[in-house]
Amino acid sequence: MGRALLTDLYELNMASSYLRRGMTAPATFSLFVRNLPEDWGFLVACGLDRCLDFLEGFRFSDEDLAYLANEQGYHEATLEAFANLRFTGSVRAVPEGRIVFADEPLLEVTAPLPEAQLVESYLLNQVTYQTAVASKAARCRLAAPDASMVDFSFRRVHGGEAGVGVARATAIVGFTATSNVEAARTLGLRATGTMAHSYVEAFPSEIEAFRAFAEDFPDRVVLLVDTYDTAHGVRNAIEVAGELRRRGQRLTGIRLDSGDLARLAIEARRALDEAGLEEVQILASGGLDEHEIARLVSRGAPIDAYGVGTKVGVAEDAPALDSVYKLVEYASEPVCKLSRRKATLPGPKQVWRTPREDVIGLDSEEGPEEGEPLLVEVMKAGRRLDDGSIEAAAARFAADLDALPHEVRSLRPAPYSVERTPALIQLASEVAERMRARELA
Repeated sequence: MGRALLTDLYELNMASSYLRRGMTAPATFSLFVRNLPEDWGFLVACGLDRCLDFLEGFRFSDEDLAYLANEQGYHEATLEAFANLRFTGSVRAVPEGRIVFADEPLLEVTAPLPEAQLVESYLLNQVTYQTAVASKAARCRLAAPDASMVDFSFRRVHGGEAGVGVARATAIVGFTATSNVEAARTLGLRATGTMAHSYVEAFPSEIEAFRAFAEDFPDRVVLLVDTYDTAHGVRNAIEVAGELRRRGQRLTGIRLDSGDLARLAIEARRALDEAGLEEVQILASGGLDEHEIARLVSRGAPIDAYGVGTKVGVAEDAPALDSVYKLVEYASEPVCKLSRRKATLPGPKQVWRTPREDVIGLDSEEGPEEGEPLLVEVMKAGRRLDDGSIEAAAARFAADLDALPHEVRSLRPAPYSVERTPALIQLASEVAERMRARELA
């Protein structure tokens, strides 16, 4: 299925009108985020992989066309044009995993105007959500850089497809595993999981539940110790650890999911160490985000791994980035929007990263001498050129994060400088003057 109806109705209306009037010259649209969420110092580009898959397979099925005819009343000539329509354009984009800032294009689409228009909604949907999630997850990594992070989000994200997207986005920024088994299978990630409180409650006693789990999964024994009384649960875990040791096996870890996690982790660590179980890890979960993780770290909580779920999976403090997809050139003529507080910059663009700042300019410019261009060609003539590797995206993120100034990496960041080239500023002024003159003539 081409999924061409994964769009807003007005996209179909505009495309239909363009086709009826022969308006099929090449158009360039730019997708970017106007403003960063409050206290976010950067974004992590994500979602491109699904976008490229969508564009490669874009087509209207017979069912789609029947619906548009019978329920929406589209003209027969439009339906015939839709039946033959494929995405034949090119895409330049910031590769997944790279760090970006406000107003910088994450991707630019160049294609015949109806094609480029029809794909707007899906591209915004994927890039906006996955970029928000990846960026939120990256902030958790910053809060505890020496600890492992695990994606626990699936049960509360907004749909099954979103759950797989979260697993991918979090893996790109360094999460080591996901609880989502389907995401692990399809993306080649590591699946991980322990038990729920219901498992413990289903047995006559907590220690019997622990023993049963250890017997059934001897190579991955992580015990949830806070169903009844956490201190008692830790003692039961220590007893089971001794039984495992006598069988030549070992307790991998314990999980804390409620209460004062810092205090409980300190007490659990002391008890484990006194029992000679220094290698047993402590995993914490339960309503965690970057701020709570930072508080735990500041209190000296000896937590080895964090299970992070809802607040990352729905990007709780920034569930909708201020993202837009704007026409910047049509039929070789730069265009822009002049609306108050929503004005856009004309022309296809490039972003260059220098040792001191980012610079946004025209794609036709050479750019700063020390500048590295961020947008690269990822699709040509409707065929993707990027393989979508999670490993490559993760390497890009790690390198960009390492190069990011310390003050921008903070959870209370300083702003990062993003400048515009004189040529872009000049073009914006000329196009704005031309468009005002045209409309007032």
